[in-house]
Amino acid sequence: MRILVAGETKEVKEGLTVAELLINEQVETPEYVTVTVNDDFIDPANFEKTELKENDSIEFLYFMGGGRYVVY
Repeated sequence: MRILVAGETKEVKEGLTVAELLINEQVETPEYVTVTVNDDFIDPANFEKTELKENDSIEFLYFMGGGRYVVY
């Protein structure tokens, strides 16, 4: 089946889970990644049981904390 991963079309097996996709895509620091499927946020507790479907669009997002930039 075909899915869209970060804007790139991929051919993957039927029933692929979000957890398996993270491994297949060699996502760095998967414990810190936020995943959306068709613009819906997926709870990390559900990565193992969330199966992807034909034409799903998946994005990997990393939220970074910031600080304050001060010029003296």
